[in-house]
Amino acid sequence: MPHTKNATKRSTSSPSKPRKDLAVKDEVRYTVGLAASVARQVERYAQTADTSRSKAIATLVRLGLEGQEIRKREFFKKLKANLDDNDPARQDLLVDEFRALILGR
Repeated sequence: MPHTKNATKRSTSSPSKPRKDLAVKDEVRYTVGLAASVARQVERYAQTADTSRSKAIATLVRLGLEGQEIRKREFFKKLKANLDDNDPARQDLLVDEFRALILGR
C-alpha cells in the first residue's frame, strides 16, 4: 500500500530565489521487507550502479516488470504461430517451452 502520493519538490537554499533546475516528480513510496539474501543483492547492485538502494530497488522492479511483459509477448507470439500444429510430440515440446516462458524457468 502506498504511503504517499504527493508531488516531491526539493527545497532551495534561498526561498527568495526560485531555481529552475529543480524538478517536481510524482512519486509513490512503499515500505517493503526483503529477505537478507535479496537485500545483499540489492546492496551489491546499488554499489555497482553507483546509486542509492531505493533507486536500485526501483530499477530492479522496473526491469523485472519489463521482463515479464517481454516473456508474455513471446508466449503469445509462439502460441499464435503454433496453434494449428497437430503433432503430439511437437505439442509436448511446446507445452514445455510455454511453461518455461510463463514460469521463467
